[in-house]
Amino acid sequence: MGDLTLVIGNKAFSSWSLRPWLALKRTGQPFREIVIPLRQPDTAARIAEHSPTGRVPCLRDGDRVIWDSLAICEYVAERFPDAALWPTDAHARAVARSVSAEMHSGFAALRTHMSMDLKAFRPGVGHNAESGADIARVFALWRDTRARFGAGGPFLFGDFSIADAMYAPVVTRFLTYGVAMDGPCADYAQAVMDLPAMKEWVEAAKAEPWDIYADERSPS
Repeated sequence: MGDLTLVIGNKAFSSWSLRPWLALKRTGQPFREIVIPLRQPDTAARIAEHSPTGRVPCLRDGDRVIWDSLAICEYVAERFPDAALWPTDAHARAVARSVSAEMHSGFAALRTHMSMDLKAFRPGVGHNAESGADIARVFALWRDTRARFGAGGPFLFGDFSIADAMYAPVVTRFLTYGVAMDGPCADYAQAVMDLPAMKEWVEAAKAEPWDIYADERSPS
């Protein structure tokens, strides 16, 4: 195995890239970062140089290639066990994997109507019955995991875990689109945004020259 390289999309918009990036940051291990801007004429060709699926993110560890956000997070957890990226308790760990998998495969309306966009503040946009149902489910998950497993810290299972990496982009969506949060949900969202790694990502996102949603935000 050699140096770690994580290939990602624009930090302002690539929610799937943020997830394994946060997990890697949590390990404290150095890694190289390659940012490929999305929706550009050469995007597909550039991603194809690194990823067998033609999608980001993609992790290279020497001659090993791992794609898919959750698979990368799992690989990182196994590669660097001291980072404790899953809860140590078996029950908590099973629930953490369940909520992570639910985020990975679900919440289609939330993704469709409230795309991750760290370059904008669009309160009220994307609010409808379908996205509202997804938001309610996210809040239920956050409240449940915090109540049952969160006593040891401010995150879903106390200490930071892959589950938090999976839901971090959702926190940004709620802030971008003005989703009202209070109580444990507001506290949890603040804990995520207060992570030094999260602050680093957001700062870099806002400094990016690319804005793939600019035309969609422009008034007609």
